[in-house]
Amino acid sequence: MSGINLKDKTNHDNFLPENQLILNAVSEGIYGFDLEGNAVFINPAAERMTGWRSAELLGKNIHDCHHHSHSDGSHYHKDDCPIYNTLKDGLAREISHEVFWRKDGTSFPVHYTSTAVYKDGAMIGVVAIFRDISIQKQTEKSLRQALEQVQALSEKLSFENQYLQLELADRTGDVEISGSSEPINQLIQQIKLVSNTESTVLISGENGTGKELVARNLHRLSNRADKPLISVNCAAFSSALLESELFGHEKGAYTGATSRRKGRFELAHQGTLFLDEVAELSLEAQSKLLRVIQEQEFERVGSSQTIKVDIRLITATHHDLRKRVEQGLFRMDLYYRLNVFPIVVPPLRERLSDIPELVSHLIEDLNRKLGKKITQVSHKGMQKLMQNSWPGNVRELQNVLEREMILAHGPVLEFRQLTLTEPVESHAQAATDQTLQQVERQHIVNILKQTQWRISGSNGAAAVLGLPPSTLRSRMKKLAISRPI
Repeated sequence: MSGINLKDKTNHDNFLPENQLILNAVSEGIYGFDLEGNAVFINPAAERMTGWRSAELLGKNIHDCHHHSHSDGSHYHKDDCPIYNTLKDGLAREISHEVFWRKDGTSFPVHYTSTAVYKDGAMIGVVAIFRDISIQKQTEKSLRQALEQVQALSEKLSFENQYLQLELADRTGDVEISGSSEPINQLIQQIKLVSNTESTVLISGENGTGKELVARNLHRLSNRADKPLISVNCAAFSSALLESELFGHEKGAYTGATSRRKGRFELAHQGTLFLDEVAELSLEAQSKLLRVIQEQEFERVGSSQTIKVDIRLITATHHDLRKRVEQGLFRMDLYYRLNVFPIVVPPLRERLSDIPELVSHLIEDLNRKLGKKITQVSHKGMQKLMQNSWPGNVRELQNVLEREMILAHGPVLEFRQLTLTEPVESHAQAATDQTLQQVERQHIVNILKQTQWRISGSNGAAAVLGLPPSTLRSRMKKLAISRPI
């Protein structure tokens, strides 16, 4: 090819005469360009693919004829064209992601190479060889679509399998906790070990981890399963009202007590009493609770009559009770009474592998609640869920799912709008030198920011934190938290 005289534009018909028959016979399109970037040779295959006759292109800038735009129709400047760049630097190029435009205005995907041609050591032009890869691109598209269908079917089968496993668990009396990670397996083992005993259980864990679910399973698997499980959120009542809530009151015991009322201890007789957020009890209430635990008896507010009860006590808290004892906020003797068998519920960030199973279970429940027919989460959507840090744990995951399902128009959840939260670990190091109150304040502020400072409602900060809105407002006031202007 070094003998080609590309400078002689008038002799384009004699371009490589010794190889003319071969060049005319090949199925690839071939263009020859001089140093000005104008066409000096075009073979029949190039004519057939582009619809341009060689007589129409010879001596002209071919880029302006069939390479003027990208596949999306946007302008393709000649200075960006790999073929013309080879004219500048002599470097060979191979391209597979562009299109050539036919004379009739249609386009087709091409694979092409641009190679410099030299004579006596000097570059005298460029030859471009291209082929139509429409069939290849269509095949690739079909394969991608088939892969997506297989992936969707795989996800569907996975969800159906998880659903059947959950159904089987319900029928065989297994623990109703979604997940198969090591932390969850250890949690389930602890539940099974202690459920049939009468031992008091202290459940610890961050807000939203499912402490109440653990309590329900402890009761369901116990010998008291046919008796009531009575729950009390100790953070939901003031100190004055909590005593009446726990122990009941007589008519006229205080203003507003218009009739006698049984307390939660009395209602839980022969069953299980679950005290959630037990760390929120006042010291006075802690003293009375300690007496009931020791004596298994109490008096209603406004009565001197002793009532004996037979209860199994389960408590829960998101606080470190040991630290609260050291701070003088919780009675040490009560702490040891409650901490007979401690169970720690792992945060969601420590069991991310459980998210697919959790999502399957939650979608099933939310479909019934919302009247939806969501079947699955897309692969990319599931990846986003598993990359999140979930500071609000399972409750936050449930809220995100519910919001996404309400907005969904089809059977597949995509989570395109999900904003990934910063990993909790990034805050942990910074918090090591802070007081417990400072850590609590920062956590509440972080959740408020995530919920755009919405306090109440199913998507509000109170729901994520597992607190009544009134309690959250009280904590915000105490910790001097206010929305920035």
